[in-house]
Amino acid sequence: PGETLEFDIDAIGAKAGRMTTRVLALRDGLLPVEVEVETNTFFSKIRRVRGQAVTSMNPKTLRPTRYYEDAKENDTHRIAEVSFRKDRSARLVSTVDSKTGVVDLQGGNEVVDIASAVFLLRALPLKEGSNVCFDAYGTRKMWRVWGTVLPREDVSLPIGEFKSWHLAGHAARIDLPNARREIHMWISDDAARLPLALMGTIDLGTVRATMTSIKRPGTRERRAENKGNLHW
Repeated sequence: PGETLEFDIDAIGAKAGRMTTRVLALRDGLLPVEVEVETNTFFSKIRRVRGQAVTSMNPKTLRPTRYYEDAKENDTHRIAEVSFRKDRSARLVSTVDSKTGVVDLQGGNEVVDIASAVFLLRALPLKEGSNVCFDAYGTRKMWRVWGTVLPREDVSLPIGEFKSWHLAGHAARIDLPNARREIHMWISDDAARLPLALMGTIDLGTVRATMTSIKRPGTRERRAENKGNLHW
């Protein structure tokens, strides 16, 4: 609790906006993590997005119990309320512009949401060549996610230099396996296990999130002062 991370988001070769993650105080025995995303003025001419999501996880296992998302994309308002079950399924209550529907989504592996997946991966004992596989809720669908831990890399960020693990993989919709997206994640090889950068694809093309600020209890805040490049 108390960790706050900020990221720059780049899409189709241009700076598109900001993302912030905050680990909140324990609430009803669960650990909430809040994620906020907002596009900047330039990218809003292409696609205007502003949203907030909260995943509530078991503080010991980092498995989610519920996930809530409230986002506005251009003029469309979407709310998603997801509850995770022990039978590897999730119930989605989806509201789009005041029209509500309920859908049960079935997974074959352990089921998480996109936000809690990042924290779960940070906690794994990573080793070169090891594989990961899980199912994740995202954009009102269930996705099969799998990947491999690649050799450690030196990563250069605006906030400093890091030794990191590189996870490379794919995500495919369970109901439409050919709808597949490439994903990458870099996690610092230190005690903090920071999600230094994430990269994936959407309908517009490649999207990257690069860490620009770190604030953790008991340590000095680190913030980017100058422009820097991440070598992908």
